[in-house]
Amino acid sequence: MITGVCALIAVPLTALAGSARAEPLTVFAAASLREALDGAAAGFSGEVVLSYGGSGAMARQVALGAPADVVILANEAWLRWLDDEGALRAGSVARVMGNRLVLVGPEGAAPLEDLSAEALRARLAGGRMALGQVLSVPAGIYAKEWMQSAGLWEALAPHLAETENVRAALALVERGEVALGVVYATDARAARVTVVQEIGAEAHSPIAYWAAVIEASEHPQAEAFIAHLLGPAQDGFAALGFVPRAALGALP
Repeated sequence: MITGVCALIAVPLTALAGSARAEPLTVFAAASLREALDGAAAGFSGEVVLSYGGSGAMARQVALGAPADVVILANEAWLRWLDDEGALRAGSVARVMGNRLVLVGPEGAAPLEDLSAEALRARLAGGRMALGQVLSVPAGIYAKEWMQSAGLWEALAPHLAETENVRAALALVERGEVALGVVYATDARAARVTVVQEIGAEAHSPIAYWAAVIEASEHPQAEAFIAHLLGPAQDGFAALGFVPRAALGALP
């Protein structure tokens, strides 16, 4: 009788364990990674639920205890802030890929060879230039660095339309609501816009996407997903125009 009772109990316990393993992996990620991570998740062995937004917004949600297992941000500063908050698992931080910054206009826009303040204001024709929020959205932070290094910030700051993430800035350009926008090169490839000028990498901090496991996560596949991003998924990232991890230099 005792053996029979144990057997009956063992079945639901096993089922519960299987159910726990089947829980999807929750990933909070920068909005500019949508196509890249959708593809990477499709090639992963487990179920992945992806939530996209501005890197600053994602970081703040994680710090407030949002139920994420992995976070992938477009700015090292936000990831280091989370680390300082004790929100990340020790030893799990890794650079996944890089990107480039470009200046875009609506589809069919003419190239803009002259990036002087006068030429940019002339192209705007009294309108605004779209970009992510310069204090919190990585693409906006990089864009401000470019404008400051080129001596354009004072002249262009009054003509900016700041958005909650880089995809929102891209949408303004795509709809023709603004004449110019500063976005990632990969965003431009995925939208009906025209790159009017590339912005040199020397004009801003290196653009890299950083991933880490959330300290509170108990998901058994969290670290495996990051390993997947660093390995099998790299070819897919490169095909979308991202800078592969191997080309980012010697940092971890």
